[in-house]
Amino acid sequence: MPPIAIKAREMPASPIRKLTPYADKAKAEGKQVYHLNIGQPDIETPQGMLDAIRGVDFKVWAYTPSEGTASYRDKLSGYYNNLGYNITSTDILVTNGGSEAITIAMQACINPGEEIIIPEPFYANYNSFARSAGIVVRPILSYIDNGFALPPITAFEEIITEKTRAIAICSPNNPTGYLYSREELIALRDLCIKHDLFLLADEAYREFCYDGREFISPMHLDGLEQHVVILDTISKRYSACGARLGCMITKNKELWEVALKFAQARLSPPAVAQIAAEAAVDTPQSYFDAVKREYEARRDALVNGLNGIEGVYCPHPGGAFYVLARLPIDDADRFCQWMLEHFTYENQTVMMAPASGFYSTPHAGKNEVRLAYVLNTKDLKISLLCIEKGLAAYPGRQ
Repeated sequence: MPPIAIKAREMPASPIRKLTPYADKAKAEGKQVYHLNIGQPDIETPQGMLDAIRGVDFKVWAYTPSEGTASYRDKLSGYYNNLGYNITSTDILVTNGGSEAITIAMQACINPGEEIIIPEPFYANYNSFARSAGIVVRPILSYIDNGFALPPITAFEEIITEKTRAIAICSPNNPTGYLYSREELIALRDLCIKHDLFLLADEAYREFCYDGREFISPMHLDGLEQHVVILDTISKRYSACGARLGCMITKNKELWEVALKFAQARLSPPAVAQIAAEAAVDTPQSYFDAVKREYEARRDALVNGLNGIEGVYCPHPGGAFYVLARLPIDDADRFCQWMLEHFTYENQTVMMAPASGFYSTPHAGKNEVRLAYVLNTKDLKISLLCIEKGLAAYPGRQ
């Protein structure tokens, strides 16, 4: 048999999806599985998007331009300029989901063998995207005890080398929910300018900032025009994960031009998704206000419930719809699998994502799990009861 590529063998499994076979088996056995492992909201997609899809009227389902349709990019630039980004449609490259925006940005900014610094824990697929591009991830640990705040800038300085090309951040953060402050972003700006680095900013959860906290983008800071790359998606903003549509934004014209070559190589972003997303820009603010209130209620129910369980600690996140919790267990991978394979409470159990997959540092996050509060509060409370009962019964409890 021909050998499998080394790169393929070294690709990490998704901590979000790798336990799916165990969840499927539990369901086949008749168990109710509450999915807190994946950021798939149960919030309804805006009606305007669905109406736009129903109203599609073309005789040929054709390719779109590799950079995205002109009408969608024009509409999208208006959305970002309402946020104070001061861009034009020619700064936008439409992509097949936020994932492709990340992969294109990494490949356009960083050579194989060069390095990107990412505060961890971080979105697990950053590892996979970097590995696919031959890029080395240099992680910097953030810690649960201070809510996963940005590590000190001195920690970045210590690991910057001649191979460092970029820093990547996600705010509000997946998997921690941490929302970076203006002061933290200014410190990163100064660092990137000092060392002439790109700053890749994943803003998938921009709309989900709680407790009246302000969202600050690197696009709001002077001096970063040639350094910052915004990575975005409609998946979370409009609860439209299946549309697979995102974008990359940069004012660096040379970078945009080379990124377009990667976009041309994959041909084009999806036509119908762009029609729906163009309509989505007109979604009224009342939609987002209602969604934010719902997520705040879910966050409070989940965080308060977790901290009410003996031995559990969970910070109070400022955004997104995830929490990272520390549990009194020996191994989160083992515990999450055990909850699906061996545990049931009134024929119910919970699927969680082991946090180890959101770290690049060996052994980090071993007793932590990521939970997505994408279920209604009633289901979250049932899930919390299952977790409490599971922890009490788990043979590896610490």
